[in-house]
Amino acid sequence: MTIATPKFGVGASALRKEDLPLLKGEGSYTSDIARPDELRGYVLRSPHAAATFEIMSLDAAREAPGVHLILTADDIPDLGDVPCLARIVQPDGSKHDVRNAPVLCRGRVRHVGDAVAFIVADTQDQAEDAAELIELDWQMEEANVSLRAVAAGDAVPLVWPELGTNLVYEHQTGDPAPVAEAFAKAHRVTEIALVNNRLVANYMEPRAALGEWDAASKSFTLTSGSQGVHGVRGSLAGHVFRMPPDKIRVITPDVGGGFGTKAFNYREYPLVMEAARRLGRPVKWVSSRAEHFLADSHGRDSIVHAAVAMDEDGKITALRIRMDANMGAYLSQYGPMIPTMAAIMATGVYDIPLLDMHICAFYTNTTPVDAYRGAGRPEAAYAIERLVDKAARETGLSPAEFRRRNFIRPEQFPYKTQGGRLYDVGEFDGHMTKAMELADWDGFAARADQSAARGLIRGIGMSTYVEACAFAGSEPAKLRLNGDGTITLFIGTQTNGQGHATAYSQFIADKIGIDFDKIIVRQGDTAELERGGGTGGSRSIPLGGVSVAAASEGLAEKMKRIAGDELEAAAEDIELVAGEARVVGTDQALSFAGIAAAAKSEDDLISVSDIVQDEATYPNGTHIVEVEIDPDTGHVDIASYQVVDDFGLTVNPILLLGQVHGGIVQGIGQCLNEETVYSPEGQLLTATLMDYGLPRAEGLPFFRFDTRNVPSTTNALGIKGAGEAATIGSCPAVMNAVVDALFRARGIDHIDMPATPQKVWALLNGG
Repeated sequence: MTIATPKFGVGASALRKEDLPLLKGEGSYTSDIARPDELRGYVLRSPHAAATFEIMSLDAAREAPGVHLILTADDIPDLGDVPCLARIVQPDGSKHDVRNAPVLCRGRVRHVGDAVAFIVADTQDQAEDAAELIELDWQMEEANVSLRAVAAGDAVPLVWPELGTNLVYEHQTGDPAPVAEAFAKAHRVTEIALVNNRLVANYMEPRAALGEWDAASKSFTLTSGSQGVHGVRGSLAGHVFRMPPDKIRVITPDVGGGFGTKAFNYREYPLVMEAARRLGRPVKWVSSRAEHFLADSHGRDSIVHAAVAMDEDGKITALRIRMDANMGAYLSQYGPMIPTMAAIMATGVYDIPLLDMHICAFYTNTTPVDAYRGAGRPEAAYAIERLVDKAARETGLSPAEFRRRNFIRPEQFPYKTQGGRLYDVGEFDGHMTKAMELADWDGFAARADQSAARGLIRGIGMSTYVEACAFAGSEPAKLRLNGDGTITLFIGTQTNGQGHATAYSQFIADKIGIDFDKIIVRQGDTAELERGGGTGGSRSIPLGGVSVAAASEGLAEKMKRIAGDELEAAAEDIELVAGEARVVGTDQALSFAGIAAAAKSEDDLISVSDIVQDEATYPNGTHIVEVEIDPDTGHVDIASYQVVDDFGLTVNPILLLGQVHGGIVQGIGQCLNEETVYSPEGQLLTATLMDYGLPRAEGLPFFRFDTRNVPSTTNALGIKGAGEAATIGSCPAVMNAVVDALFRARGIDHIDMPATPQKVWALLNGG
């Protein structure tokens, strides 16, 4: 991909300005921050998935060396539960009941890892040792851990007996009656049943939290890795502590990955805060990797039955989907909403006139489930793209031809989907055709023969996806010209490693001639910005970048006016270049520091913009994958990977490439490696990196990436979100390739994720 671009402006492959300190070990993560008198906290967690308990004695633990405080549920009656902030409208118009996670359990635990007590000591080891001295009387109960069993109506224990059911909610999208009629009249019907396996985020940096209390102002400071400080503060202030938001300051320093899972308020945050208030000293909690597996929200975990009705030409006339979704033991912050995000994107890139999608969400004695990279949209793309491939096979059409017959055509835009989304633009056949050319789709047969000569089975698969992201809303940006000529940006998104400082600096450099190193990007402190939407749903650059660009234009105009006054020239005759304001065509100039000094008021140095976007953006693209399967071992190797995406305006090609690579790897991980497995008793069997199969570099191909961009009309700069797109497009492409190989070899037309060697070998050998 060759693009002529400026060195640092929008469109340039500017290298990440935030990387050098991180590479030199100069990053500052929550666990790196140490207060001179800080104490360490440890959460005593349940070893049982379903049980009642009584704390018999805390005496020995309280007397243990170094212990300062032990909190149980009885000690914190005034603290509210950690809230679920999403309630779904059911078919009868009602909203479902909510069962939130208590900060500490009140006599009953509902999943392994549930929080029972919080111990604060001088050191981590002392806190852990004291936890072992707490005397507990457990009354174990039978656990409910199988989504399939609970969805089938089997007799399973109730996670919340007072509800009389494990059903959280039902949700309906579309009208079942006309869909039933279309299926009755269909020339052909294709059906598929799919499992979207449960995942654990496994970001590089486990969560951590540092709580501090200022007795004089009666206010808290919480330092923690998050995806948005304002959201965490709102949950803590409004629901847990029930105090004014300005009495809680939340700070997020460097963050080592988030993927949605760090967007939420967790129990450990109010625990360190409350302990700090009681002890008058800072209290820090740092998660272990094992705690991450047990206590941080999981992702995906749903079962889908989907079917399409078709006419004699292979045109889809109706789509029916039944989704059963696992919510876990409690409703996480946005957990109930995630399956409904699949409903809004159920029809994908296809012109499907009728939709009937019914969702049932259930409680189980497992870790709560919430947003994980893509948050419902990967589930939607996986269902429709696996189904479309199967329909193509059954109709005798090629995967590409079947898609072409059903794509939404360019002249149909703007296009209102049956899921209620309004697609603005799209040229789906365009990027599919380009991807097929770049992947040499027509040369696959020869490559398959070469693989066969080596005793391997080769398959090829594609997915053509669309997602909704950067949803309607805004992200305010504030720019300030400093006295030394630098510029500081304050913005309420939160980088988790994506390169925000670089991307935002490109917008500023585009409008104001200033060196990258003189642009300071400030995120992650509620004391510095009144509000912010955080990072999630691929919103930071499409929403935040637009406001940054507008604020930069505003500040540039102010700087030109000040410089014009000082240089006795009209503002329109001033250009901002290389840290100076110059009169065009002369050698007269004033440094940016000189402009700051000449400003008559603070307002002259500040520019704020809050550009509101009325509709989501809709990135889309085609992934094409080839796999080789060793029938002797069942091992699946990704032989080649081609992507052609439509992201509208590209802000930074190299940052975009990083987002695409990372998303693909997470998709491949779900397809081939990752699976969260519980025993019938509710024990998490995949609770370490020895048991949970993360993808490794050695198992990944060289990714070939290109774009065929159509600017968004809903975004002021034409940008479409890109942070989650590759995770959405990758899973169906990989699994379609695996199924293609299995079908060619043995006529096998289905396998669920993850396609592990054991599972593949068993299918190939009649197991």
